[in-house]
Amino acid sequence: QVQLVESGGGLVQAGGSLRLSCAASGRTFSNYMMGWFRQAPGREREFVAAVNWNGGSTDYGDSVKGRFTISRDNAKSTVYLQMNSLKPEDTAVYYCAAKAEALSYVVAVASRDYAYWGQGTQVTVSS
Repeated sequence: QVQLVESGGGLVQAGGSLRLSCAASGRTFSNYMMGWFRQAPGREREFVAAVNWNGGSTDYGDSVKGRFTISRDNAKSTVYLQMNSLKPEDTAVYYCAAKAEALSYVVAVASRDYAYWGQGTQVTVSS
């Protein structure tokens, strides 16, 4: 199985930027589709972004399109989430997730499709 560790969360003012990282270990990273999800208090887990095994295909949740960018570096076994123009409603715990899916250009957006999860990193956006 694969282990995931997120980093890069913190407190930022509205309009600012953060970059989250998720380092993977345990298996061949390029055999996994990677996703980012978030969960705010009292709310369901929400799809943020996903990237396929080689970075050639991505998808984003409607609330983050045009502001967030997902990317991956297979040589470093790391996936990134660049978050720009942050809003208070982006405040949540952000989770990295992995799905074993090599050589596919279709990305999964449902949390139930991902078998492996990190512990989460808090992002707080102040107004």
